[in-house]
Amino acid sequence: MTDAVEEAITRAHREEWARVVAAVARRFGDLDTAEDAAAEAFATAVERWPRDGVPPNPGAWLTTTATRKAIDRLRRESRRDEKHQEAQVLFDDEPAAPTGAIDDDRLRLIFTCCHPALAPDARIALTLRMVGGLTVPEIARAFLVQEATMGQRITRAKAKIKAAHVPYRVPEAADLPARLGGVLAVLFLVFNEGYLATGPDSDPVREDLTAEAIRLTRLVRELVDDDGVGRGEVTGLLALMLLTEARRPARLSATGELVTLDEQVRSAWDRDLVDEGHRLVRERVVAVAAGGPPPGRYQLLAAINAVHTAAPDVRDTDWSQIVALYDRLARIDPSPVVALNRAVAVAEVDGPDVALAIVEKLPLDGYHAWHATRAELLRRLGRRGEAREAYDRAIELAGNTAEAAYLTRRRGQLGVTEGG
Repeated sequence: MTDAVEEAITRAHREEWARVVAAVARRFGDLDTAEDAAAEAFATAVERWPRDGVPPNPGAWLTTTATRKAIDRLRRESRRDEKHQEAQVLFDDEPAAPTGAIDDDRLRLIFTCCHPALAPDARIALTLRMVGGLTVPEIARAFLVQEATMGQRITRAKAKIKAAHVPYRVPEAADLPARLGGVLAVLFLVFNEGYLATGPDSDPVREDLTAEAIRLTRLVRELVDDDGVGRGEVTGLLALMLLTEARRPARLSATGELVTLDEQVRSAWDRDLVDEGHRLVRERVVAVAAGGPPPGRYQLLAAINAVHTAAPDVRDTDWSQIVALYDRLARIDPSPVVALNRAVAVAEVDGPDVALAIVEKLPLDGYHAWHATRAELLRRLGRRGEAREAYDRAIELAGNTAEAAYLTRRRGQLGVTEGG
């Protein structure tokens, strides 16, 4: 197989997996069939494309092949006569024509994967597999569980969807508010997995996942009524993603090391994404001032990112405003992770000693960012031995190669520039 064909197959898997799975799921109403057929289609591509060449429209080729594989699968089943007749009616050699955002197959798929009949962890895992195209080992690492455990979780989720006859459709407008929370949580996790991918063999950044999360969030936003309660949080999540994605061009060094916000070259940020994110944040500020619902978690996180990206230099950051926003966020989401992120801002306002006192009380010993934050605060306080130990633990727990490389460099600087 030539490098060009291998690259084409890899790109097709990243760009077309969700489309293929969603299209087959829409036609046959079964996630197992859709997943298996998609996998067989890509396996066929690996066999045929080196010989026949990459087709002009890889997505259409894969969808057609997967549909045929699904029909073959149904023919092998015990009740094949009834299903075969249905499959023949559904089957069409031509790819489905675009039907607009609301009828997007992938949007239908994500609402199915995020159905409230499933446990929250199962919704996220199933969406990462079916929509994001992550492998079971990749999802297991993201959840910090064994691969076999994650495989069983995904299998049970698909079985429950089938047993409960969960409809493969976008919910009606009246059902959207109750369903949005789970969908937004999944989209945010898919985005985060792409923005700082887990696993020693993963690319540090997966643009396909961040782009897909942003695309699907835009589609969800179009579904929510302008006056609906959920509009604010969907807009907030989209703004948060855009402002975060805007910084991606500056987040990795030439050697693949993570570049933290304070060290990034801000001229490398995507100004179009920054401007759109700021516009969405201002939209929500105006809506709240006009008597709309108070800002939720995603709106506050977006506002925090807007403060960061509004500063032309890190020295111009309004840290007091960031602390105030985190105070509001902590009232609706009093989690240890929010407290940890707040402490980082507190360090800039009140000093590292005050921040360290907050951090030390948090029950986050298994979280690499807690150890990394401790290491930086201890470093600033001149407690180099303790800082080195904290870096060691953060590196051990880090699930991203770029982040581990950054932490390793910071640990090494303790001996080189700060006296060992």
